Amino acid sequence: MPRGDAKLDHLANTWLFSNCSGRELRLVARASDEITVPAGKVLCEEGRPGREFFVILSGRAAVRRHGRKVATLGPGDYFGELALLDRLPRSATVVAETDMDLLVLSQSAFNGVIDSVPQIARKLMAAMAGRLREADRRAIQL
Repeated sequence: MPRGDAKLDHLANTWLFSNCSGRELRLVARASDEITVPAGKVLCEEGRPGREFFVILSGRAAVRRHGRKVATLGPGDYFGELALLDRLPRSATVVAETDMDLLVLSQSAFNGVIDSVPQIARKLMAAMAGRLREADRRAIQL
C-alpha cells in the first residue's frame, strides 16, 4: 500500500479535491478507508445508486457502459466522485481486472468532513464550477 503522502497526492490530483489544502486533504484521507479487492470484484454498477468515491492506489479496473468496455483505469485514477454529492444512479459499471488497492470515501464520511470543516464545501463548489466551465467550453467547440 502507498504511504500517506502518496494517498494525499492521489487525492490532490482529483478534480473534486484539487483546491484543498494539505490539512484538508489529510482530513479526507483519514475519513477514507484503504481496501484490497480481488480481480473480478464489481466496484460499482451502472444504474445503481452511488454511495462512495474510489481512488485507485494499485491495480487496474475496466469501465463498462451498456455492457461495452469504454476505458481502463489504473493507479492515480478515480471514479464515483459524483456519488459524494448525490445518490443518483451510476453512469457505468467498474470491475477490478486485477487485484486492487483502493482508497474509498463513503458519502457519510464525506459529509462528516464537510460538517467539521465547512470551508471545504466552498472549495468543492469552486472545483465543480471549473469542471462545468470546462465541459461547456468543450461543448461549444463541437
